[in-house]
Amino acid sequence: MMKSPALAAAPVSLAANEVRIQGKSELLLCASLFYFRIPRALWRERMLQLKAFGYNAIDVYFPWNYHEPEEGQWDFAGEKDVRAFLQEAHETGLFVVARPGPYICSEWDGGALPAYLSAAEGMRLRDNDPLFLAATAKWFDRILPVLKAYEIGSGGTIVAVQLDNELDFYGCKDPRGYISALREMALERGIAVPLIACAGQGGLMEASGFADGVVPTCNFYPNDRDPAFEEKVGRYQELLAGKGLPLLVTETNRSHFLLRRLLSCGAKLLGPYLQVSGTDFGFTNATNNWGKPLAFLTSDYDFGGMISPEGHIRPEAYEGRLLGRLMAAYGATLAEAAPAGQGMMRTLAAPEGAAAGSRALKLRDGGYLGFVSNVAEETAAVVLEIAGTRIPQRSTLRLERWRSLALPVGVPLRAWGIEGTLLHATAELWSCRKLGSKTVLAFHAEGQGEIALKIEGATVLETSGMDADETAGALMLTFDSSEDAACRIALPDGSVLELIAMDRSRALLLEEIGEDGELRFGEMPDYRKEAVELDIPWTFSPVEADRPLSTSRRHGFSAGGAGYLESYGIQRGYGWYVAETEPPPAAEPQGLLVRNGSDVLSLYAGKRYLATIVPGGSSRYVPFADPATDGPIPITVRAEIWGHSNFDDIRLPGLRLHAGKGLTGLATVTKVIPLTGNWRVKAATDREPKEEWIGRTADEALWPIVSFGGWLSSARPALEYYRNRFQAASDANCWTLHFDGLQASVHVFVDGKDAGPVHPGDPYVDLSAFVQPGEPVQLAVFMERQPGPAAGKVTLYEGVAANRWEIFSGEEEQLHAHAQSLQEAANVRLPVQLEAGDMGWLIGAVGHSNDGKGWRVQAKGSNLKLTALFNGRLVGRIWLQGSRSRPFFTGGSQDSFYVPGPWFREEAGQLALLLEAVDGEAPSVLEELSFRPV
Repeated sequence: MMKSPALAAAPVSLAANEVRIQGKSELLLCASLFYFRIPRALWRERMLQLKAFGYNAIDVYFPWNYHEPEEGQWDFAGEKDVRAFLQEAHETGLFVVARPGPYICSEWDGGALPAYLSAAEGMRLRDNDPLFLAATAKWFDRILPVLKAYEIGSGGTIVAVQLDNELDFYGCKDPRGYISALREMALERGIAVPLIACAGQGGLMEASGFADGVVPTCNFYPNDRDPAFEEKVGRYQELLAGKGLPLLVTETNRSHFLLRRLLSCGAKLLGPYLQVSGTDFGFTNATNNWGKPLAFLTSDYDFGGMISPEGHIRPEAYEGRLLGRLMAAYGATLAEAAPAGQGMMRTLAAPEGAAAGSRALKLRDGGYLGFVSNVAEETAAVVLEIAGTRIPQRSTLRLERWRSLALPVGVPLRAWGIEGTLLHATAELWSCRKLGSKTVLAFHAEGQGEIALKIEGATVLETSGMDADETAGALMLTFDSSEDAACRIALPDGSVLELIAMDRSRALLLEEIGEDGELRFGEMPDYRKEAVELDIPWTFSPVEADRPLSTSRRHGFSAGGAGYLESYGIQRGYGWYVAETEPPPAAEPQGLLVRNGSDVLSLYAGKRYLATIVPGGSSRYVPFADPATDGPIPITVRAEIWGHSNFDDIRLPGLRLHAGKGLTGLATVTKVIPLTGNWRVKAATDREPKEEWIGRTADEALWPIVSFGGWLSSARPALEYYRNRFQAASDANCWTLHFDGLQASVHVFVDGKDAGPVHPGDPYVDLSAFVQPGEPVQLAVFMERQPGPAAGKVTLYEGVAANRWEIFSGEEEQLHAHAQSLQEAANVRLPVQLEAGDMGWLIGAVGHSNDGKGWRVQAKGSNLKLTALFNGRLVGRIWLQGSRSRPFFTGGSQDSFYVPGPWFREEAGQLALLLEAVDGEAPSVLEELSFRPV
């Protein structure tokens, strides 16, 4: 059994039902707040917004590759000033859960692992590998001393440090060894607060290895209305409690309905992910597997949380404030509450499927808090029994859909300085206010409500909107929450208890109970959404699309294949491959074959635009619309790294965590050879390749002749060998086999030699290393499939590889320099239309900052990619609808970007948009740009 950190270990200690910070038990309502997605000038504002809406903690990642943009070059200044961010959190009084990785996920470029690691030979990322740990140590040398300086009690408010992130989603071979190694690094660098490791899909062992001294935590992303959710969470709570540890939910959905359900299970940390939205400025987006399977993350990083990227307060924030006040009202008695067990709370009556997952917490100082949640679509009338008390007794308890209430039963009033008992209530106690000798307890309900008290020697002074009935020493108050109600009670010690009740909708808007007892209400903000007319003089400058925009030459060589951009030190932004192919004089080039292409590749043969493709790390054949001209063919490929995958998914090569970007080679295809028909087939009974079936000399005279994959088998799975042959041209040096439409796994052998496996996500295999020009070639393909899935068509691409390579790079700085270097620009008015393959800079001056708040800029058009720079900073990348090659996008707004007010210079700023026209069904056009005030 893993030992929990010692309870006496200051300043943070953990127990089965307790998180104690500097001697005080705390419930942590913790929102993600990422300094790297919010302008520095707005950090404090966002923190104050969170605090105003009920949150007492933030969690924050620290992206390694954000602070080490080039290997060995570190940057913690300006917008990257981690110390300044942690100081702001300290000054605003927010606890901090620090998450320095080394891997963070967060839909961030490569999960924050520097891209140069993918070019390191023999390194196993995120594992107990000496090479990776040595690289991680250099990052920890930089970041952990900063975190140490801002731990709680040592100059800051950090209460926990997370190691790695959701390791159970990754194929780590030795999680215990890996997490133990990270733990040792943290301890050696002085970290004294608890070390945690979160599980993304419930694999506590796989995520933490149950390494000594590391606390496993849970990330839950369920359907908010899953009726069995509490049962699942309860099992994790029991497992962790058995190890002397609390249930800490480091990530979950943003709805406070779900957070209440988690609280009912005894969670001590509630960490909804991304309550504060942001922007992936610069080239920091990721690609990941939220598509089918590939997805590109938008620059807008917004999943609808409480606070928008611009800082707008959304309605869910008021639910946060209500939950935060509930937790604060009960204080330590709730912070140290324990799950009461299944039998303590029962649903006696409710519509089928409505009152799900009813749970009770046993409060530290006595009594219970029973949670009832309505997961149904309709309002439900419910009858409950909590600790033997029937609720309601004199009214009707109606629960709106997707609503969760916390109802007190048998709760001693001494928690609020009063001798007596709150016997039960069908209204939620959510606020307590001490006003001199008067104590105000605030309740909310929807419809009818009742509150039962027992206070010896108390006298009702007056009521308003409440009926008071004293029976057998108990005071029963009933009311209708459609109007504010109140009851003032004189206590034996001369003080006064005032109970107020209001409708839940009013409770959401209550700003404060004033010193004079006055209730002060606010209103939910209604943000202006209409665009305004800005007088922006636009200029447009066309760009030679077949030439690099940057003069930053990274590499040049005369022969052989190319390599991924990372192998030339290019980790983000654009890379240009400039090469040449020289087909044989008698050949008629058919197209280009791109090897292992990723992410966005735009191809040019001379001045002629061929296509923009998104191969996902696989190869791709791009046919010429017209035959190429004779002689050498100059080739330019503009490669944009949209982002390294923040997740590891085997379905596409480009979705692997270590995947490189760009391409590994190009070939001019001189012959397209269909090979689907007339394969010899042999059924097999095992997976071991047999020499007599894969080699040149196999006796295949009696093998049936069928189309590829055309043999009908009753075996499950079916195991089959297919054989075919072709004649290699003597003037070619490049051969690639393509299994188009493949829905099975195949393994290819060339003249008996293993050419490798082929999968549906990467249906190309390079045969060049196994083929001799001018010689016959024997193909053998082993196929394993279930009955039904197609084997697809087989095509052989034969041609000549490109040579005389040059590699160029362009990041934010180079793009800005190019935009500023333009000599001739024509004044234009929108719309602007481009031919497919064209590029150009659209530049305009934004005359004012909207009183320092900035703008949300929405683009309308089709078949265009836009890279938006504001005063030299990349503020957004957009790919408008219409292009055939446009990938699936997710993460936030797909057609707008945010221009931060603090980034204006003396109320003015230059907006430079790099427009790239891509092929599509309609013209490439930017119709308009709408500026909406933030």
